[in-house]
Amino acid sequence: MRRRLQTLFQRKFKVSLLFLLFLALLVHLVMDLALPATCRHCGCDTKALKALGARSGSPMLAGPKKLSLRILQDFSGSNSSLEKSSQAQGRAGELGGQRQHGAGNAGLTERSKLATLFKHPLYNIPIPEVTEKDKLFVVNPMEKFSLRSSGSDEWVSSSKAETLLPAGKTAYDTYPTWLKFHVGINRYELYPRQDPLMPTLLRDLATQRIVSSVQKSGGTQLKLIMTFPNYGQALFKPMKQTRDQETPIDFFYFSDFERHNAEIAAFHLDRILDFRRIPPVSGRLVNITKEIRDITTDKKLAKTFFISPVGNVCFYGECSYYCSTEHALCGKPDRLEGSMAALLPDKTLAKRRSWRSPWRRSYHKSKKAEWELNPNYCAQVRETPPYDRGHRLLDLIDMTVLDFLMGNMDRHHYETFEKFGNDTFLLHLDNGRGFGTHSRDELSILAPLRQCCSIKKSTYLRLQLLATPPYRLSDLLREALATDPLAPVLAEPHLWALDRRLGKVLAAVGHCLAGAAHPDKVLVDDVGSRV
Repeated sequence: MRRRLQTLFQRKFKVSLLFLLFLALLVHLVMDLALPATCRHCGCDTKALKALGARSGSPMLAGPKKLSLRILQDFSGSNSSLEKSSQAQGRAGELGGQRQHGAGNAGLTERSKLATLFKHPLYNIPIPEVTEKDKLFVVNPMEKFSLRSSGSDEWVSSSKAETLLPAGKTAYDTYPTWLKFHVGINRYELYPRQDPLMPTLLRDLATQRIVSSVQKSGGTQLKLIMTFPNYGQALFKPMKQTRDQETPIDFFYFSDFERHNAEIAAFHLDRILDFRRIPPVSGRLVNITKEIRDITTDKKLAKTFFISPVGNVCFYGECSYYCSTEHALCGKPDRLEGSMAALLPDKTLAKRRSWRSPWRRSYHKSKKAEWELNPNYCAQVRETPPYDRGHRLLDLIDMTVLDFLMGNMDRHHYETFEKFGNDTFLLHLDNGRGFGTHSRDELSILAPLRQCCSIKKSTYLRLQLLATPPYRLSDLLREALATDPLAPVLAEPHLWALDRRLGKVLAAVGHCLAGAAHPDKVLVDDVGSRV
């Protein structure tokens, strides 16, 4: 009898316990459903941050993602210099978020200052009509390109391809984006203002699979040529300095580091100035192991890889400056930032001519160049071909303005496409030594403008526009760089320096106008009645 009562009691106890657990679960469900959505934990923090003005892409909203963000190493050789965490938090994911590039007008919102700028009449001045002889390449409209198979690296032309083009498509539609970029180059511009290809091209530079990495020959510092599956190629410049580091004041300009972020910022600045003479550049976070070491066929480069004492993958390559164990480029543990610049057409297909700049520096520790000693040097340049006619000198002064704004003292040469002779634009290549300092301005860079006292009227009008609050230059470049996978690309002081330097450019032109007997010789009219 006692055993039966004990068994009955145990059963009732278990039933009661299960009932209480069920009741507690039911109460929790009812309370959760009864609470308003705005008071739930996850949404509450996010909405509070948004109420404070944090944008959807703000690091403030990153929350748990902070743990997955990397702090970047100073690759100049100092182990103590690290990127600030606020800059690291601006990047998300393995490839810095691989943000969708909004370089084209289609990616800009109505509230965008860039969108407003590109609608301004000064940014819609038509170029002359482009004839066949003004194009860098004459393309066979029947030539179709495609890969032999999904896993093949070989192109086949229309003569070998058996498939027909889809309805409404042309052979041009089969070209990869990099080839369309090459085909679009003409006498007057490297790419058009309203270029629908630009967002795709920048995205390809940041995300396309890398199938080959070799060191680029020549040059003073390490650069790599990266090849993609569609035969596109890019010039990779690795990170050597953190964003908040300035070039030491005792450094000579010819021994300065080449900065990857300077290449990225220079492309966007060049576009904002409406020059469009720098090939497209995107930032990219590269896996040193998988995307360089394991696939390189460059034996000299392969020999320079090693593992650092803390387990990071490093390499240094072969070059004139900073290619040694002491200046090795190290990942964290194998991730390395860099700039990816679209390569121009091969010189065997489109020859380029290199021109020594008349205002080239001496590249000597104690000697000065002639232009630094002779204030009337420009008169001599004006009598020397190709500066004695056409707009070559004015184009060079455009380049001077670009270099002064970003503090680039290393413009010893420039290039042009040989096919177009002297009547074409200058290519603004190798901008890695820009944006090295923001606390001082190197006025000697402006020597061509100050000595010649000439500038294109269109350039001057745009500079004036970029000095006004609605189109402030620093705001425009900040917005443009925000779309890059490595954003923030520049430290804020560099952006503030742009506005200060722009004021000095305008002051230099103003000084020329004040002392000019013929103002039209200072502001050379290249727009007429078009604005």
